Amino acid sequence: MAEFYDEANLYTLVDEEGVEQTFEMLDTMEVDGKQYYALIPVYDDPEKQLESDGELVVLTSEEVDGEEMLASIDDDEEYERIGNMFIDRLNSLYEDEEDSEESEEE
Repeated sequence: MAEFYDEANLYTLVDEEGVEQTFEMLDTMEVDGKQYYALIPVYDDPEKQLESDGELVVLTSEEVDGEEMLASIDDDEEYERIGNMFIDRLNSLYEDEEDSEESEEE
C-alpha cells in the first residue's frame, strides 16, 4: 500500500510515560510571541488509522536545559483558544483547496 504521508512532516514524540507516538505536523503558528504546533497521530496499521478519531493535538515549545522541546499546553483556556485558531485555519485552507479544484474542473 502506498504511503500518503510526507516523511519530512512526521515526528516521533515520547510522552511522560515513555510511550512513543508518531505524529504528522499539519501547521505551525506564532501567537503572542509563543510558537504553537498542530499535529495528528499517525499509525502504521491502516485499520488503526481509519479508526482514529483524527483528534488534533496542539503543542507549544519550551526550552528545557537549553534545548527546545515540544510540550503540552497545561492551561485549558489557552489550549482551546489556540486549538480553535488552528481548526479555523485548517478548515479555511482545505476549503480554499476544494474551491481551487472545483474551478479547475469547470
